[in-house]
Amino acid sequence: MGKTMKIKQSLSERVYIWLVYIILIGSAILCLFPFLNVLAKSLSSNWAIISGKVGLMPIAFTMENMIFVIRDQLFQKAFLVSIYVTVVGTLGSVLFTAVTAYPLSKKHLPGIKFILLLYIFTMLFNGGLVPSYLLIKNLNLMDNLGSLILPALINVFNMLLMKNYYESLPESLEESAKLDGASNLRIVFSIIIPISAPVFATISLFYAVAYWSNWFSPMLYLNDPALKPLQLYLRDIVLQASDENLLNQDIDSLLNLSPEGIRNATIIVSTIPILLVYPLLQKYFIKGILIGSVKG
Repeated sequence: MGKTMKIKQSLSERVYIWLVYIILIGSAILCLFPFLNVLAKSLSSNWAIISGKVGLMPIAFTMENMIFVIRDQLFQKAFLVSIYVTVVGTLGSVLFTAVTAYPLSKKHLPGIKFILLLYIFTMLFNGGLVPSYLLIKNLNLMDNLGSLILPALINVFNMLLMKNYYESLPESLEESAKLDGASNLRIVFSIIIPISAPVFATISLFYAVAYWSNWFSPMLYLNDPALKPLQLYLRDIVLQASDENLLNQDIDSLLNLSPEGIRNATIIVSTIPILLVYPLLQKYFIKGILIGSVKG
C-alpha cells in the first residue's frame, strides 16, 4: 500500500523525453552564450579584450571595469532615476490595473461588454507615435518623469490576466462580505487584493521589467540629462566609440580600461536589479500566469 506504482515507459517514450531534455538544455545554453560573453568581457583586462581572446570566461580577471562604472556619477544618477520610475510606475500600474480589472470581471454590470471591447480595441490600434508625442507635449509632460509612468499605467494584456484571475475566485467570498455590510471598495482592498498574491506578483514582474527596460519613451520625451534613466544612459554608452567621449573622467583613470570593457560592465550592472527581483516572485509567477490565462 505504501509503495507508489511506477508506470513503465517504452523505449520510444524514453528516447522522446531525453530528446526533449537535450533540446531544452541546448536552447538554454545558446541563450546564455551572449550573456556569458558580455560578463566575461566586463571582468577581463584591457589587453585581453583588445586582442579578442575573451570568450565565455574572463581572461586576466579584474574588477576595474565594474568599479569604474559604479563610481561614475552619471551612472549613479541614471540608476536612481530608473529605480524611481520602476518602483513608482510598478506600484501605480498594479494599483490601477487591479481597480480596473475588478469591475470588468463582473459580467452582470450593464454595458460591461462594450467597455471591455473598448479596452481590447486599444490592444489592436493606437494613435501612433506623432499623436502620442503631441499629447505628452500638450500635457506639459516633456522633461518630466511622469511622461514615462502615466502613459503606461494600465497595460490591457496585464489587466485581462488580472480580470480572468478575479473571475476564478468564488463568488461566495463577496456574497458573505456584502451580508456583513462591506462596500465594494472594502471588498476589493480587504478581501480580493490580499488573496491575489500570485497574479499580483506576476503583473508586478511584467510591469517592473517594462519600466526598467524602457528606453524609447525617455529618448522621445526627456531632454534634460539629469532625468536620463539607466537604459538611455546605457544606449549612449553602447553607441559611443572613443575613450574621450565615453565618460567624463580624467585620462589617468582610463589608461588601464577599454571602452568595450566599460560598455559590457555597464550592461551587466544594469541587468542585476531586475535579475534579483525575479527569484523573489518566482514561486508566484507560474501559478499567477496560468490562472490568469485559462479562465474566461
